[in-house]
Amino acid sequence: MIHFVLLIVCAVAIYLSCEWFVNAVEWLGQRLDVGKMAVGTILAAFGTALPESVVTLVAVTTGADEEAKNIGVGAAMGGPLALSTIAYGVTGAMLLLKRRREREPEPAGTDGTDGRVRARPLGDEKDMRRLAKDQTWFLPIFVVKVALGLVAFAFKPVLGVLFFAAYAVYFWREIRSGDDGGEDEELEPLKLRPGAAVPETWAVVVQTLATLAVIFFASQLFVRQLDAIGPMLGLSSAVTALLLSPVATELPEVMNAIIWVRQGKTQLALANISGAMMIQATVPSGLGLLFTSWKFDGALLWSGLITMAAIVYLLLTMRAHRLTPGRLAVAALFYAVFGLGLIPILS
Repeated sequence: MIHFVLLIVCAVAIYLSCEWFVNAVEWLGQRLDVGKMAVGTILAAFGTALPESVVTLVAVTTGADEEAKNIGVGAAMGGPLALSTIAYGVTGAMLLLKRRREREPEPAGTDGTDGRVRARPLGDEKDMRRLAKDQTWFLPIFVVKVALGLVAFAFKPVLGVLFFAAYAVYFWREIRSGDDGGEDEELEPLKLRPGAAVPETWAVVVQTLATLAVIFFASQLFVRQLDAIGPMLGLSSAVTALLLSPVATELPEVMNAIIWVRQGKTQLALANISGAMMIQATVPSGLGLLFTSWKFDGALLWSGLITMAAIVYLLLTMRAHRLTPGRLAVAALFYAVFGLGLIPILS
């Protein structure tokens, strides 16, 4: 019973910390004079991707044997899977709920739907191009990442450096980009200094670092509770590690997305997910290649194939400028397919 209580407490702690984190990181972006979308793709993504990146780092560098180190490989594969399916799917579901509460039917014949509200795309053509560009960066890197898990050669560990370089290029592109994703919006007061119209830099930094610390430790405790609850529900450790743990480690990104959708900042929510995916495709992969054999079994390969299928689906929808909340929510179904496919693989 204590594990379920702690699970709920951790989830609440993560959500409340993310409320303060997104508030601080928007002010941090203004202080650093970065584009609005870079707040999501770089600053927020770096913070929320920290828990799973540390899991990989600790596992691959301190694992007593190859099996222990492979926990880090699983984390490196599970992160992108959960982000491309669960995180996008939850964001789409939240947008559907938000639009259903707020929409007002238009007069019959004004949009060709006999008075029903047409499902509007998530942004204009410029927004769709930008989102598609992030997925276009991610997909080839991820394909190489999976392909390297199927082969073995002497200098494979050295290729880990190339993944760090790929993220460095992406980072530089995002920071230098002048694309702010739309008009500037007035920021909410910093929660640590609600009475200050323009908070001091020290307050912004303190709130950012403090919330990151809470998110990190609460996420780790959340994962441990899932590890304990899995066997109680009759789930094997392999199923828990591949099916439940990635969802737990990506919980901060999901919480950030929910908060930004609630605030009407959809592009920031999507940018946070796509930015975290780029980190997950490069940094943990580089660590895995440097410190492990980076050899995939059937379950890891299956997770890679599902991730690629989800990204191809999203990329095609974005390029056609037809990404709606409903189509975004469909991404979560890919995770269900992953779970079903694990049954014959692990049995």
